[in-house]
Amino acid sequence: MDFLAKATIAAAQENWSLLNQCLQHLLQSKTLVPSNHQQILHWALEILTWGDFQDRWDVAKIFPGLGKQAIAPLISILQDEEADEELCWFAARILGEFNDSAVISALVELLKTSESEELTAMATTALANQGKNAIAALTELLNQEEWRLLSVRGLAHIRTKETITPLLSVVNESNVLVRTIAIEALGSFHDPLILPVLLAALKDVAASVRKEAVIALGVRSDLKDQLNLVKILKPLLWDFNLEVCQQTAIALGRLGTDEAAEALFSLWESKVTPLPLQLQAIRALSWVETPQAIAYLKQIFQQDFAVNAQQIDSQLLIWQEIITVLGQVQAANLIPMATQDLIELLNSSHPAIDLPEIRQNIATSLGLLADPQAVDSLQSLLSDRDAVVQLHAIAALKKFPCVTHEAIPSGIGQF
Repeated sequence: MDFLAKATIAAAQENWSLLNQCLQHLLQSKTLVPSNHQQILHWALEILTWGDFQDRWDVAKIFPGLGKQAIAPLISILQDEEADEELCWFAARILGEFNDSAVISALVELLKTSESEELTAMATTALANQGKNAIAALTELLNQEEWRLLSVRGLAHIRTKETITPLLSVVNESNVLVRTIAIEALGSFHDPLILPVLLAALKDVAASVRKEAVIALGVRSDLKDQLNLVKILKPLLWDFNLEVCQQTAIALGRLGTDEAAEALFSLWESKVTPLPLQLQAIRALSWVETPQAIAYLKQIFQQDFAVNAQQIDSQLLIWQEIITVLGQVQAANLIPMATQDLIELLNSSHPAIDLPEIRQNIATSLGLLADPQAVDSLQSLLSDRDAVVQLHAIAALKKFPCVTHEAIPSGIGQF
């Protein structure tokens, strides 16, 4: 029995799952004639109308292969006041696959008339899928306050230079969410008109806007000297909002200068800096990847340790983070320096070295760096009083080409 006959039987039995499978095979068939497409469309619409969520999800993949003949009936679903919300959601989602002016008009109308957040969100996404063709319609919606947020969301998804002008028109909008979305989207473009807007956004009263501006400027290392970005961003390390502070630390780490490293070290040293921000400062210091930044990490590790139990737990997290990021150094000129620092810490009388988890971490980081000068220290850990430390040392030594298999004991344990 061919798939057309099977599909006919499955449709009569309302076996939507089987009908879905038949339709997929039919569309891939080389013997299918154009006249059969109308029948396949009819069946696909039946599945979409009467199937459960999974049936609808599966059949949605079929519609793009049916061509533009599918547009009109899908638009009719959107316009049907009796259609259930899930059905309309799928119709909007499928329509987003078709580049057509009628689709844009239908989706814009859905945005204006629907009271469902899920439907309007899908309509916005579907419009964004139209790309440049939808920009004019979305820009027109910007002029109407009630549609401004949905419109800016759609424009933000398109990400082509044609959206810059309409997005710039709302950067001073009273709605914080509109400003935030606009700044986030504009930050992905390298256009001279955007830089003054991003710099102004650093002083926005809304933390979410400041955060997006910091993120955008943090990836513009090409401008770090021209604009003195480190100097501009440093004050936001002390922002009232923790997320802004954290994103600023990330941005400074990406800019990768000694001035940025100095600012991050000062942030860590402050007694008012909370632990999550201290940890982010340590990570960001490792991204700077200059000798000065590595020196700051070593200096942080050697700071006096805390005395009460709660502080010791925090200090342990800091020690572990420093060891971890030192093991992640990738600059060839800094690997020997990071390795030497870890070896010195291991051989020191620092209280952290009494903790087996710290010795484990050092072994792991030395293995990742794979600098030959670490071999002796790792071999000394093979006789550590803690068996797990020994295992970490074995695993690390296996990463060194200069260490033969015979030189690594096998009787301690296996991972």
